[in-house]
Amino acid sequence: MNPTQHTAAVAAETAEFVATVTAADLSTPVPTCPGWTLGDLTQHVGSVHRWFTELLRRRIQQPPTSREVDLRLPEQPHDLPAWLAASASEAAEVFAATDLDAPMWAWGVDQHARFWVRRMLFETLVHRADAQLALGITPHIDRASAVDGIDEFLTNLPFASSFAPLTAQLRAADRAVRFTCADGDGDWLVGLRPDGFALVAEHDGPGTADAAVRGTAADLLLLLYGRLNHRDDAFHLLGDPDLLDHWFTHSAF
Repeated sequence: MNPTQHTAAVAAETAEFVATVTAADLSTPVPTCPGWTLGDLTQHVGSVHRWFTELLRRRIQQPPTSREVDLRLPEQPHDLPAWLAASASEAAEVFAATDLDAPMWAWGVDQHARFWVRRMLFETLVHRADAQLALGITPHIDRASAVDGIDEFLTNLPFASSFAPLTAQLRAADRAVRFTCADGDGDWLVGLRPDGFALVAEHDGPGTADAAVRGTAADLLLLLYGRLNHRDDAFHLLGDPDLLDHWFTHSAF
């Protein structure tokens, strides 16, 4: 997917999220986000939209020293879905006015404005799935989006320790874990070293995995985000089970 597709997908995912929660009881617990209700989840997604939008508007070049932003939260909880829709509309206006290829600070690999649009997409998509799962709805995830989301997650995870501290323990003596799509193209090899871990680039060759997980792109995306368990029947596992346990214990955020 490219930045233009990411911007369109943010709008589509937000619209589906809003449609999911508008008629729902916002006090409903969200099992995949322990301790949160649908209202909490909606406020979180809208807050992320407004924070990322402010970063893009300012085109920051250094890590921000504050996360303060005027959220303009509604007075009544039942207005949260409409507030989220407004957050997405504001984000779309900033996307359209921004050169997404412009250099910009980001916590991940891609130091360009487009990083934040892609990140906003998968923040919204995964939490949309959380909302639907909380309401007993089986979420549908477009395959192209799922593949792109897997790549985005694995590419940036080595840089996420500031808010996902357990990732700092993803170390091993030259081991590797492979994730493979069962429903089409998609194969990722992650190498674990004594000093850290990283996605192995395709030009470095196919490589050998010590453990592997195979599933549909949509299921793999939810698995990587900790919304599914790797021992579920949806996945075919190969290799060292202890290495897989180590990965999934320390990787989700």
